[in-house]
This record gives sequence, C-alpha cells and structure tokens, in this order.
Amino acid sequence: MSSLLRSPAPSVRTRAAAPLLRAGAVCAFLALAVLVPVAARWSPLMRLDRDIAQALHRRAVVEPGFVRVNRVLTDWVWDPWTMRALIAVVAVVLWWRGARLLAVWVAVTAVVANALQQALKAAVGRPRPHWPDPVDSAHYAAFPSGHAMTATVSCGLLVWLVHRSGAGRGVRWTVLGLAVLSVLGVGLTRLYLGVHWPSDVLGGWLLGAALAALAAGAYERRESRHPTGSG
Repeated sequence: MSSLLRSPAPSVRTRAAAPLLRAGAVCAFLALAVLVPVAARWSPLMRLDRDIAQALHRRAVVEPGFVRVNRVLTDWVWDPWTMRALIAVVAVVLWWRGARLLAVWVAVTAVVANALQQALKAAVGRPRPHWPDPVDSAHYAAFPSGHAMTATVSCGLLVWLVHRSGAGRGVRWTVLGLAVLSVLGVGLTRLYLGVHWPSDVLGGWLLGAALAALAAGAYERRESRHPTGSG
C-alpha cells in the first residue's frame, strides 16, 4: 500500500503531463471537427451516417440472437451507470488509501463528463435514427453518444491510474486491453442496435478521450509543482 501512496518524483510527473495534455488537446480539436458539421447538419456527413446506419440495421433485423447479446452488453456490461459505479468504487478506494485529492479529481472528472455530455445533447438536439422495425430504443438526443463518452472517460482514467500506480507490465497491458475492448465494443453495440449515428459514437469517443487525457495531464502537472506525497 505504501508504494501506491508514495508520489512519484516531480520530474517524472512533469514528463507524464506533457504528452497527456497534448493528446487531450488533439482529441478536443478532432471532437470539435466532428461537432461542427453535425450541428450544421452537413449533408455529406448526414448521408454517410445514414448509409452506414441503414446497412447495420439491415443486418440486425435478421440476427435476433446477436441483437440480444448486444443488448446485454450495452444495457449491463458497458452501461454508463456501470461505468460510473466503477469510477465511484475507484474513488472510494483512493480516498481510503489516503490519496484524497486524486479521489476527488477522478470523481469530479466523471461528473464533468456527464454534465458536458448532457449539455451537448441539449445544444445540438440531434434526432436519433428512426426505424419502422427497431431492434432497440433509447432516449434523449443523439449527439454525442453517452455510452461511448462515458466508457472512454472511465476507461481512460482507469488506464492512467493503473499506469501511475506502478503496477506490473502484465497488469497494465491487461487493463489497457480491457479498456480498448470496452470503448470500441460499446460504440459498436450502439451502432448495431440502431440507436446512434456513426458520428455520434465518434464524437463520444473523442470527447471522452479529450476529457480523460486533459484531466490526467492537469493532475500530473499540478502534482509536479505541488507534490502532495500521495499518489
């Protein structure tokens, strides 16, 4: 436990902050590049979204067994509330181990992600796909995908925390593999079930990655300047 609570050297934290902040800035720029044409209802993007969504829906209609699998994954395994519960548990563990600033930082990042997601949904007001023979249903506006964004923020934070804890290579690669599987998987399930357009999922991925990377980078930079003694 003492190794988990011991803060890495400030020089190490400084080196960790820069690439995280750069990655977050790049993802934020790309997210904006998706948001603007979606909000403007840019015809080429709308057509591409519609063509991909229609192709996937045609497959889903004739594959009820695979639809059930996707619904279990999206409604339980990768549901936003599952991801938020996971982050809540992590925050509690960090608090219990003495890393209280880090616990609050992680929890606030998750709250900000949810608030940003809801604000964008209300501002953009994009309708979801509408099918005469739907295989699933969803509420609220379409952009960005809440499932994709929440999974990306949650998994991004977990990968960062495991990496900075000094866990072994095997643990780090396992967590990274599960995180990538979850982020990609939840986005694809939303598309397959016909409740999102492709750009909704892409926007959710990019926004989630931007927020997770910026939050992690900001914490690393803050700790390099004001070491707390607890990681």
